Amino acid sequence: MTLRTEKAISPTTGEVTWLLVDQQTYRPHPEAREFALYLRGAGRSPQTQRAYVPRVGRFLTWCTERGVDWKTARLGDMTLFKFHVEQTPTRRGQLPSGKTVNATLTAVCEFLRFCAVQGHVAHEVAARLSEPRFLAYAPSGFDPGEGGQHLMVKARVLKAPEIELAPATLTAPQVGQILQSAHTARDRLLLTVLVTGGLRIGEALGLRREDMHLLPDSAHLGCRTRGAHLHVRPRQDNENGARAKAGRHRMVPLAQGAVHRYREHLAERERVIEAAGCDYVFVNLAGGYAGRPMTYSNAKQVIERIGKRCGFRARPHMMRHTAATQWIRGGVAPDVVQTLLGHASSASTAVYLHAQDEDLRAAVDRLGPEVAR
Repeated sequence: MTLRTEKAISPTTGEVTWLLVDQQTYRPHPEAREFALYLRGAGRSPQTQRAYVPRVGRFLTWCTERGVDWKTARLGDMTLFKFHVEQTPTRRGQLPSGKTVNATLTAVCEFLRFCAVQGHVAHEVAARLSEPRFLAYAPSGFDPGEGGQHLMVKARVLKAPEIELAPATLTAPQVGQILQSAHTARDRLLLTVLVTGGLRIGEALGLRREDMHLLPDSAHLGCRTRGAHLHVRPRQDNENGARAKAGRHRMVPLAQGAVHRYREHLAERERVIEAAGCDYVFVNLAGGYAGRPMTYSNAKQVIERIGKRCGFRARPHMMRHTAATQWIRGGVAPDVVQTLLGHASSASTAVYLHAQDEDLRAAVDRLGPEVAR
């Protein structure tokens, strides 16, 4: 049985569920369907659901082709599947990176663990996928327990080596260039919120006007936070499908430049009659969807076009990387950066602490020509 991924839309709620169906009969795979519903019910983002389901389908299809019963898969079978993923070129004709391989294994392991909890597979199948490991670096505030027994965690047995690369960022001149190249006040505001506030694109597109507190004192709005700021609120009913990944509310301060750009955007937005009844901050300004909230696809295309006009590559998440890197290199404490970014774990923030090539070169050059000779 060869499986393919299909998008199912609820006729009553409009919610999207990604399913694995038989390529010939279009019959949904029952356990994969339960897993997809679990991901949605657990509040996973649509992007996570869309990524996990095809990876599970790849594993199930591989098992069918090799005559392996996925419900009784052994560690050796999982090792062969890992080799298969590592040796199968991507659409670009290149072998996948270690990060890509691990993303596939993560989805499959989570699927098998879910099936074990549901009784679809024996618990031994899921238990083989992890082993006890000592937690060498405990996150801030972690309670090791009496005698440090909590320092032992379950880690995945199969894992591909990953090459740690610093996230792609923009330089200060490039940030200025990309802001100047934006043709609309909306685009300048969007870029400003991303590159100075460190928001994820889904968080920015989910902003409502009630989330923007730009006065020196917002007490009349029931908010105790002083100064200009915005609120990232997790919402499940965004018309454009935007989601706050972490699922937690947080406050992000805004610089005065963002306040001015928001005012410019409101003046521009008032000229779009269709936007009068829309509470979203970022809306389409023209065309058949004028006045409707921007989607991720809209925003991605806008930012990529602006980058192309500037002569370099620009993507939405690159703005967030730029904000985080500037904070770290500006001396902001990692725990503050973690809070600003909305990271649940300090491990997610640690990627911005890695030394870059220019840092290594500067460290050597500091020794002076006499020592380096």
